[in-house]
Amino acid sequence: MTSTYYTGEERSKRIFAIVGASSGNLVEWFDFYVYAFCAIYFAPAFFPSDDPTVQLLNTAGVFAAGFLMRPIGGWIFGRLADRHGRKNSLMISVLMMCFGSLMIACLPTYASIGTWAPALLLLARLIQGLSVGGEYGTTATYMSEVALRGQRGFFASFQYVTLIGGQLLAVLVVVILQQLLTEDELRAWGWRIPFVVGAIAALISLMLRRSLHETSSAETRQDKDAGTIKGLFRNHAAAFVTVLGYTAGGSLIFYTFTTYMQKYLVNTAGMTAKNASYVMTGALFLFMVLQPFFGMLSDRIGRRNSMLLFGALGTLCTVPLLMALKTVTSPFMAFVLISLALCIVSFYTSISGLVKAEMFPPQVRALGVGLAYAVANAAFGGSAEYVALGLKTMGMENTFYWYVTAMMAIAFLFSLRLPKQAEYLHHDH
Repeated sequence: MTSTYYTGEERSKRIFAIVGASSGNLVEWFDFYVYAFCAIYFAPAFFPSDDPTVQLLNTAGVFAAGFLMRPIGGWIFGRLADRHGRKNSLMISVLMMCFGSLMIACLPTYASIGTWAPALLLLARLIQGLSVGGEYGTTATYMSEVALRGQRGFFASFQYVTLIGGQLLAVLVVVILQQLLTEDELRAWGWRIPFVVGAIAALISLMLRRSLHETSSAETRQDKDAGTIKGLFRNHAAAFVTVLGYTAGGSLIFYTFTTYMQKYLVNTAGMTAKNASYVMTGALFLFMVLQPFFGMLSDRIGRRNSMLLFGALGTLCTVPLLMALKTVTSPFMAFVLISLALCIVSFYTSISGLVKAEMFPPQVRALGVGLAYAVANAAFGGSAEYVALGLKTMGMENTFYWYVTAMMAIAFLFSLRLPKQAEYLHHDH
């Protein structure tokens, strides 16, 4: 379909496909983040220790292990999507997330089964990490293939709308439980509720995904290179390196201004935890709402220009923004500064999946996107908080700002390698 004219039925079909694909994305990220937000309540149940920091470090280690599984997930699900179809890959990844969540919700504690409890928690987390690793590449690929011509940026932006939406819903569910239950109830059994909610939501998403139509053709699935690492690196190594290059900076700055920012406001700026939560919830909500607008902007100015703006502004503004946030006293001012940072990040996040999918032909597209994203994300995104806190304890906090800046400069240089024309998907359905 090369014309830009679509019948009403075709449009609504494609919009439903975007909703179906991104619903699972929302669930995946909700489940992944609920763990981080509930850790303070369930840590003692799995890691008995007199020192709460040791408990939190243990749960943080399990969180990081989830990140390390992502490249494996990116590879397995990328191969699955390229060889057996996007739809199958999307359904299996959301089913695995459902299983992981249900497992955590039902886990016996250390008091009942001893060291089996943390071991099983780790296993559930590894299953979830595999699932999230597989989700990104396949969703990005699927959404790029069903997006309407001329509006690709707008449609593809919903990948991050649902990704941030998942984070926000996780916060919201925890906040509601904090209102309804006492601290003791939350520690005893209340922390299990969000995992049950996540598992039920995953089943609903599975239903939606069952009705999706397949976007890959039998011909590309049967290609001898389909979904193989050899096929990917033999012909598309340059594209892979380019994607890796700008995803490293993109992941790092995304995690710096989303997940790490809450701790930064408390530890460095000295804000109360409650105020920091309000600021971040407001900023994340705005960030989510901005995605389609930045996606539409990329349809007007071109993907390459959006990426160059992201790299350039990120390089120039990271240090001034983080320095200003260091001494911020008013929550409103903090909100404004973080929102500015997230506007810069939006040039990337709104089209991040699309700009990667457009670099690869269909037979290795899901693998190329999923693996490059997961490797860069695990190495630079997953470690952002550790690096920041590590440098802070060494009394070199400002070094972290320059590290982010350097990675943004690298993202800018890699964005120069993007093709100039606006529509460069290898073929369109």
